[in-house]
Amino acid sequence: MEGFPAFVVTLAIFAVILIFLGVKSVSQGMEYTVERFGRYTQTLTPGLNFIVPVIDRIGRKINMMETVLDVPSQEIITKDNAIVRVDGVVFYQVLDSAKAAYEVNQLELAILQLTMTNLRTVMGSMDLDELLSKRDEINTRLLMVVDEATTPWGVKVIRIEIKDITPPKDLVDSMGRQMKAERDKRAAILVAEGERQAAILAAEGQKQAAILEAEGRKESASRDAEARERLAQAEARATLMLSEAIGKGSVQAVNYFVALKYVEAITKLAAAPNQRVLLMPLDTSGLIGTLAGVAELTQEAISKAGARS
Repeated sequence: MEGFPAFVVTLAIFAVILIFLGVKSVSQGMEYTVERFGRYTQTLTPGLNFIVPVIDRIGRKINMMETVLDVPSQEIITKDNAIVRVDGVVFYQVLDSAKAAYEVNQLELAILQLTMTNLRTVMGSMDLDELLSKRDEINTRLLMVVDEATTPWGVKVIRIEIKDITPPKDLVDSMGRQMKAERDKRAAILVAEGERQAAILAAEGQKQAAILEAEGRKESASRDAEARERLAQAEARATLMLSEAIGKGSVQAVNYFVALKYVEAITKLAAAPNQRVLLMPLDTSGLIGTLAGVAELTQEAISKAGARS
């Protein structure tokens, strides 16, 4: 009977050890695979889990969180035989822990090698200019290829980013000179375009000025013609009145007509540019009489106009 308590104590200790071995606590973001005699049986999710002690054991501990994998720098020959150095990063997440544990050996190394191989394939099929200007297209093509290849492994490749593309130094210098030449070309084109626009605007201004000047001359000629027409009408009416007066035997009308022509002739002679002194005999009494006749004729016309009104 003395050995009975020792047996009980030993049995209790053994039971505690079995319970301890059978209880598994899984952290958040992790999953454990369970193997029974080396064969996968189940997956333990975050929290408290139980397995059969001794018979079952933990196989692989899989990180289910999104993971960043750095792609080391490597040299790539482009389609136009330019050598560039490229590096990047891969963001992936395990969706099926059993496949990630047993479908591929060294999961991160496999994803890394797959990414580097397809990186050389995709970027090697492009020219240097496309390589530098179409990073989004490169990222998209890489993502499609790598994600499709890793799907059987229970892995989802979320995105692939090219961090840096470094051409050789001499090529960078050539690109700098090319960019400077292109910018100088654009500046020259802009200057020429500005001068062209300025010339067009100046021509438009001259055109508008010429049109306005022509319209002004047209308006002036129209007004001159109208004035001459009115003057001709007035002269016609005056001539008609003189004719009527002469027909009635009015001496004053004849005197008015003669005096008018006489004054016009003297005015033209006085206005001649090559004349400074004008000497000619004038019949003063005849001119005064003529002017008196004009005054009488004017008075007579005013009296007639008053009688009619």
